[in-house]
Amino acid sequence: MTDIPFGFRPVDPRADAGLLHSWITHPKAAFWMMQDARPADIERVYTEIAADEHQEALLGLRGGRPAFLMEKYDPAHRELAGLYEARPGDVGMHFLTPPTDTPEHGFTRAVITAVMTRLFEDPAVRRVVVEPDVRNTAVHALNAAVGFVAEREIRKPEKRALLSFCTRERFARAVAR
Repeated sequence: MTDIPFGFRPVDPRADAGLLHSWITHPKAAFWMMQDARPADIERVYTEIAADEHQEALLGLRGGRPAFLMEKYDPAHRELAGLYEARPGDVGMHFLTPPTDTPEHGFTRAVITAVMTRLFEDPAVRRVVVEPDVRNTAVHALNAAVGFVAEREIRKPEKRALLSFCTRERFARAVAR
């Protein structure tokens, strides 16, 4: 299933706000902690991301249609600044698959594999860093499946998070299995 063809395009905050609002405020996305956001809030957040040199938001496309959300950030400047010792080549990542009435076996794993492949296409990226909520066991398992290793629990202002890392080499070994 990991051979699903995906493309990527930057999020257009104004045009994509309604779609992203439906994804991010859905109960399935509870760990994004934006359940009460209005469409205008989503537009504002993604406008800020688009204007920030240390962040980027992309829509993953399948057949030219939005299929998931990917966020990339510099952990030395956003999200994890001051919470761990960032190394050159570190990049932070979030991803979100939308709710569906017709789940497709292997889809989420294909998405995280595509996201990681996209990140490692940049030769400067040496390690991907994630900080999911400690209670999000489903994403911990998914992260481990693509090569992430949990280092430790950290306290962020909004949550207790599991700081985890995936090197280029660990990712390559995980997807080769």
